[in-house]
Amino acid sequence: MVLNERSEKVFNGYYSQEIHGPYEVYDLGDLPLERGGTIRNCKLAYATFGTLSPNKDNAILIPTWYSGTNKIMEQVYVGRGKAIDPDRYFVIIVNQIGNGLSTSPHSTPAPFNLARFPQVSIADDVCAQYDLVKERFGINRLELVTGGSMGAQQTYEWAVRFPEMVKRAAPIAGTAKTTVYDRLMVDCMIDTIVSDPAWNGGWYEDAHSVHLGLRKHARNWAISGLCSRLFRDEVWRNVGFTSLEDFLVGFLENYFLPMDPNSLLSQLWKHQRADVSLMADGDLGKALSRIKAKMFVMPISTDNIFPVADCEAEQKLVCNSELRIIKSSWGHLGLFGMEQEYITQVDAQLRELLAIQV
Repeated sequence: MVLNERSEKVFNGYYSQEIHGPYEVYDLGDLPLERGGTIRNCKLAYATFGTLSPNKDNAILIPTWYSGTNKIMEQVYVGRGKAIDPDRYFVIIVNQIGNGLSTSPHSTPAPFNLARFPQVSIADDVCAQYDLVKERFGINRLELVTGGSMGAQQTYEWAVRFPEMVKRAAPIAGTAKTTVYDRLMVDCMIDTIVSDPAWNGGWYEDAHSVHLGLRKHARNWAISGLCSRLFRDEVWRNVGFTSLEDFLVGFLENYFLPMDPNSLLSQLWKHQRADVSLMADGDLGKALSRIKAKMFVMPISTDNIFPVADCEAEQKLVCNSELRIIKSSWGHLGLFGMEQEYITQVDAQLRELLAIQV
């Protein structure tokens, strides 16, 4: 099913229960946006694991990262015997707006569909998630908020915006305010997608027709999302690839090709503008001083997008926080859990954080 600009939606079977489920959908109603405009009938897709305690005091919230959904967060970070154990905690994994499962450009009725999808910020995501946590589940305090990359940006937003509600926070491979370097990097990522002639100003009739732009986008991630060590040591061989080209096509291009270009651009737009200092008249230190949570700031050692130095500079502005560096040979994409060493380290840090009395 393919519909044109005058109709409502562009079908994309990638964003389905079959691939990313099971997940549920929460209807927020109309969501006024921080930078103007409204998403009408806004919906959040989310997945839960475990049982909410009678006192509602065992909840953990995990927001998603760029391009990711609840499924990958579940697979890497949640499970019996892990720090985030559904036998002990009630885990909510919430899909950010524009990620394909929650309200997104391709699933929104005209006239606000596709290229006319409103500009959504990290703050909008967190305010919507607050509604989900409070109204849907009646939860007043979260034992932990944690997420990677854009999930880390949302974690910071949660800790600053709702300091009384967040007991512990663990931003993994992400910052509270997007750096100038990252804004420029995102410009390059956007250019790779919109350079495809099939992009057509965002009014494509078939998301998969923009495959050349998505392939370029994937190659861009080979530079920004990975690190030189991975290529120097041919670490990709450890996960079954037989040549560099086999890896670039079979892993990175294969990952991005099913996705909706407008949804990716919506997420990139909010990534560029993440900034908790907006809650303190542009004063980042003042904004971060609002945080009351016990926080472990967890950068990845080889990350080019959110380098350790950038994460540490912010961590020093947060009271009751600690810098916990995670070693990985995969750069920023260490978040995908492609190496057991990464999973073991993150789990140990989260286990220690959850054991601290707050």
